[in-house]
Amino acid sequence: MSKVNTSDFHNGLTIILDGEIYEIVEFQHVKPGKGPAFVRTKLRGLVNEKNIDKTFRSGEKVEAVRIESQPYQFLYADGDLFYFMNQETYEQTPLEISKVQKPDFISDGQICTLTIDVENENILFAEPPAQIETEVVKTDPGLKGDTAQGGSKPATVSGGAVIQVPLFIDQGEKVKVDTRTGEYLERAKTK
Repeated sequence: MSKVNTSDFHNGLTIILDGEIYEIVEFQHVKPGKGPAFVRTKLRGLVNEKNIDKTFRSGEKVEAVRIESQPYQFLYADGDLFYFMNQETYEQTPLEISKVQKPDFISDGQICTLTIDVENENILFAEPPAQIETEVVKTDPGLKGDTAQGGSKPATVSGGAVIQVPLFIDQGEKVKVDTRTGEYLERAKTK
């Protein structure tokens, strides 16, 4: 791991702070009229998902981490393990469910993103795509005339997530979902 100076800070840089990996979301070099210069930062924890503010002295060195995001195909879940396959080498990688973000939105064959600490060859976490097309596997039938008010009803999608969908969506239909918020976006286009 390499050390970086505060003058090398940029948005997206990943650093180690108190044993956790953080990404710099925002930074600002401050040179007050009196006293030494400093760097004010907003950091987002990649694993612990904490957002913190941290001030560094100008010239302070911190440890940088090289992080890569790679596409892996989800194969299957077996107990508390999710199995992913590398798209280039076809190597299968098991991952504990605790390292899988939003597992309810992941279904068989889906291409997910695995974030990897390259130097330690450690998988930090897996996440589904930002938007997915998925099938509604369970929902109450919509009643004719109920769509005038634009209401919604709960629906279970393949993978197990429960989302709110419009009343006109029926079981077996494919819908687009934003996995970051869990919101229904639209009915999927049929080919």
